[in-house]
Amino acid sequence: MAFIEAIRPSADLRNHYSEISKQCREKGETVIITVNGRGDTVSMGYEHYNRMKARLELLEILAEAEDDVRSGRVAPVQDTFDEIRKELKGE
Repeated sequence: MAFIEAIRPSADLRNHYSEISKQCREKGETVIITVNGRGDTVSMGYEHYNRMKARLELLEILAEAEDDVRSGRVAPVQDTFDEIRKELKGE
């Protein structure tokens, strides 16, 4: 399983940083760094991080929207578009 291969001891950060970096960037793997055999830190490629962050932000927006619907904070879409048009026109 690829996940098991992505677990590395903290000493590898010092001794094999470029290998870990390549593993994250080129293979798209997430590497779990352990200290005394326990998970401590996670390393991932920058692109992977940005995609994950974007997904989390979208999930937060969707959760807020779901809460708005449950709480009755909704309006017809046409009203919303009309308000946006007024704001854009400076009215």
